[in-house]
Parts: sequence; C-alpha cells; structure tokens
Amino acid sequence: MDGLLLSRIQFGLTAGFHFIFPSLTVGLGWLIFLLMSFQLATGRDIYKQMFRFWIRVFALTFAVGVATGIVLEFEFGTNWANYSRFVGDIFGAPLAIEGVFAFFLESSFLGLLIFGEKRLSPKVHWFSALMVAVGATMSAFWILAANSWQHTPEGYEMVNGRAVLTDFWAAVFNRSTNVRFGHVVVATIIGGAFLMTGVGAYYTLKKRHTEFAKKCISIGLVIGLITSVGQLVVGHFHSIQIWRDQPIKLAAVEGHFETESHAPLLIFGIPNAEERRTDYAIAVPGFMSFLLTWDFETEVKGLNEWPKEDWPPLMLTFFPYHLMFILGTLFIAFTALGVFLLWRKKLFDPDWIVSKWFLRLAVLAIPLPVIANELGWMTTEIGRQPWIVYGMLRTSDGYSANVPPEHILFSIIAFGVIYILLFAVWLFLLVRKIKHGPEPIEAAAKEVQS
Repeated sequence: MDGLLLSRIQFGLTAGFHFIFPSLTVGLGWLIFLLMSFQLATGRDIYKQMFRFWIRVFALTFAVGVATGIVLEFEFGTNWANYSRFVGDIFGAPLAIEGVFAFFLESSFLGLLIFGEKRLSPKVHWFSALMVAVGATMSAFWILAANSWQHTPEGYEMVNGRAVLTDFWAAVFNRSTNVRFGHVVVATIIGGAFLMTGVGAYYTLKKRHTEFAKKCISIGLVIGLITSVGQLVVGHFHSIQIWRDQPIKLAAVEGHFETESHAPLLIFGIPNAEERRTDYAIAVPGFMSFLLTWDFETEVKGLNEWPKEDWPPLMLTFFPYHLMFILGTLFIAFTALGVFLLWRKKLFDPDWIVSKWFLRLAVLAIPLPVIANELGWMTTEIGRQPWIVYGMLRTSDGYSANVPPEHILFSIIAFGVIYILLFAVWLFLLVRKIKHGPEPIEAAAKEVQS
C-alpha cells in the first residue's frame, strides 16, 4: 500500500465532504440577510416567514459543516507533518483568525438570530443577520487566503528549510487570493439561490405554501441569474491569473500540449498523455489567446514546456474543469429562462406544460451547484500537483511517511462510514424540514407579538 496515495485520498475525502456545507451556508447567509432587509424595509410578514424557514436550514447545515471541518486541521499534524512544519509559520495566523474571529462572529450572531427575534429590536435583529453573513464570508476568506498561498506564495523567506513569514499582508493578499475568494463566494450564492428556487418549485408542484413558494422562486431565480452571469466574469479573471502564475495548470485544464500563439479554446476532447495530443478535439481557433489578453497573438505555453513528472494528473484536471464549465453555462441558461418566464407571468401557470417541466427541473437542479463547486475544487487542487506548495514543496515530500499505510486505510474506511451516516442524517433532517414547510404567517406573527 502507498502511504502517500492513501493520505491524499483521505484528505480529498474529508475536504470534499466538508466543502458541501460551506458551499451552501455562505450563500444562504447572504440570501437570509436579503430577506431580513426586505422585511425591515416593507414590514411584510412573508419575509419573516421566509427568514424563519431558511435560518433553520442554515443552522442545520452550519452545524454539520463545523463538525466536518475540525477533522481537516488534525490531518495537517497527523498525515501531513512535513508540510505543517514547512508552512506552519505562514498558516498559523490565518487559521487562528478564522477560528477565533470569523467562526465565533458567525456562531455568536447565529444564536442571536435564531433565539433573539422576540428580544431584539428589528434593526438589531437585521444587524445580526448581516454579521452571520459577514462571519461566514470572512471564515471562507481566511481559509482561502491560506490555501491561495499554496498556489502563489508571497511574503516569506526560507530559513532552515522552512517558509518563515516576513510580510503578513503580502502573504494574505497574495496574487491569487482575491480572485479565488470572489470565485468561491459567488459560487456559494449560486448554490443558495438554486436551493431556494428548488424548494419553492417543490411547494408549487405540491400546491402548498403558495405565496412562500413564489417568493422563493422569484428571489432565487433573479439572484441565481445575476450570480451565474457574474461567475462567468469572475471565472475569466481567474483564468488570467492562472495563466500568469500557474501556466502548466492552464495547459492541463485545456489539454494544450504545444506552445503557440493563436491558441485554440477547447470545447471538447480527450487528453492523450502518451501521444501528447488531445484526441477528438473540438476547439475555437485562436480564442484562448484572445480571451487571455484580447490579442490573438498571445503565446500560450503547452504541457511540452515542462518535464512530464511536473504535469498534473491530466484526466482529473481536464474533465472536472470542463464539466464545471458546462454546468456554469447551464446555470445561466436555466436562470435566464426562469426570469423570462417570470417576466412573462407564465412560470406559475398550472395549465402550461413548460412551466411544469421547468419547476420539475428546478427541483432536480438543487444539487448541481454543489457538484460544480466540488468539480472546481478538484480542478484547483489537483491542478496544483505535483506540488503541495507550488514550486517549493512537492506533495511527496509533505506527507508523514512514518504513519503506517494500514492505519491510513483504516481511517479512510472509518471516515467513510461516519460521513455516510452524517450525510444521511443531515439529508433526512433537511428533507423533513422541507416537507414540514414554513410556519403559517399568522402563527409566526403571534409568536413574535407574545
């Protein structure tokens, strides 16, 4: 058994499972704040009903996210001790700030948001919603800042084989932090918007909670369209950053082997590492060069510029990226159609077959943004290989070679069983909450007044 491979599988399993939950809570946090803002501005009880429903979905998902995130920090010291020794001086501050400041900000105000509705003024309650959203977002920022440093390390010097922090802000705001942070946050809002739209569509098909459902669909589709289009722009700038700082990753995700100007943008293909070509390629000639600098003459490096041992795993980089891009394109088309149907007042027509199929698709589409997020993270992290810190520390030099492989295998099996059970419990409680539905507006109003 290969201890390195097992350690990578273990971290991929635990990180990928954990990422399901923040990819929903960060976006839901801002949608809940939006609902609170509408309620404060209009005084309409429908927004209070929506807030009460969605904050409980948020709390359930947040709790599972906290439980699964703790495991990752322990893995740094157990399976990746050499890596922790190398980056400990850099990673210590961002992770501490995330835990002490961002996490406690989010969790403290979440308590006020859930239990303080009858005790706090409307403005203070609204402020609590803002702080929950800010806390969730800042928690993501500090994690992404630390992770981005692995891709574009700055603000350090090498001392006795370790990276020692010399400029905190240069390390935090390294060349990839801002664009990756924007890319992830927008993706989480898309996830929250699709969840809100899908739940509203479910109630509409069941002819339950009609006003609540229509509001969920309307808000979800509009926010989903804005953020899906916005993600195309943010993703474009992220591609430019990768071209500048990690050109081998760009070559891998595009299946690009030869260095050339007028580089084509690949639409479909199958990378062939042995023959150093992309089979069955369908591409737009010159368009990759043009998109990167608005100049067809721009030279784009191909994989042949680097020794093969420095290539990322091609299939695991290429296909997740292209599947993510396809899903992102579908998100734009789907939400644009939904907003058009809203504008034409056709979406809630019970006798129109198109509206029924659209609502069914909205329910089925709930998990797609989460899947797209996972595919994006696969592209990002696998595309960095074989480096755990890009250009500085190889993954093979970062893991704990003294941990017996059979111990790692046992922990993978144990984590797998626990995570299956945890996911089943979360999904069961989430589905039960959705089936139960929101509280009636009258009941919610009486409870607040009492």
